[in-house]
Amino acid sequence: MQVWLDSFHLRKGYEVLEFSERPWGTYQVLHSTAISQVKEITVNAGARLSYQTHQKRAEHWFITQGPAIVTIDGVTKTLQVGESIDIGIGVAHRMAAPESNGVTFIEVQTGTYFGEDDIVRLEDDFGRVGQ
Repeated sequence: MQVWLDSFHLRKGYEVLEFSERPWGTYQVLHSTAISQVKEITVNAGARLSYQTHQKRAEHWFITQGPAIVTIDGVTKTLQVGESIDIGIGVAHRMAAPESNGVTFIEVQTGTYFGEDDIVRLEDDFGRVGQ
């Protein structure tokens, strides 16, 4: 995992609190308080996040580039640009990008804790289950 702020983001006037590269793409934290956090997440074409749950936060996803393939509690559906979905605390979920395009979405987290260690990975393409 690499976390950094680069001169490109600073030059363009982005208010980025954190930027991280992951095996599936990138995320940047745009806003953070004690009760909420906002990220912009980009998933590379053909990649997907782990199928996961959180114990301390709920999430709302708003698609800004897509389409996106979303799995919530074992049900998979496609979301188009401008569509959104809510994920409750403890609900299994995954975001995936089709082979033909990447996906970008805004994730609004609400809850009591937003650390990356509040991820319980149920399935993962990169061998991170249990980490």
